Amino acid sequence: MNKDQIEGKLKNIGGKIQEEVGDLIDSPEQEAKGLGKQAEGKVQEKVGDLKEAAKIATK
Repeated sequence: MNKDQIEGKLKNIGGKIQEEVGDLIDSPEQEAKGLGKQAEGKVQEKVGDLKEAAKIATK
């Protein structure tokens, strides 16, 4: 695993938590922010996957 994969996974988890908290306190704004963090985390994780694949391919 590389840095982008780890950070992306953490952002995704943090976003899920934020979304759930927003749901519990009935805050659409917090839910939306959580969903945004999840999307950002997934993209960053995929970038990490691509970097990892490129590193393996060049060996």
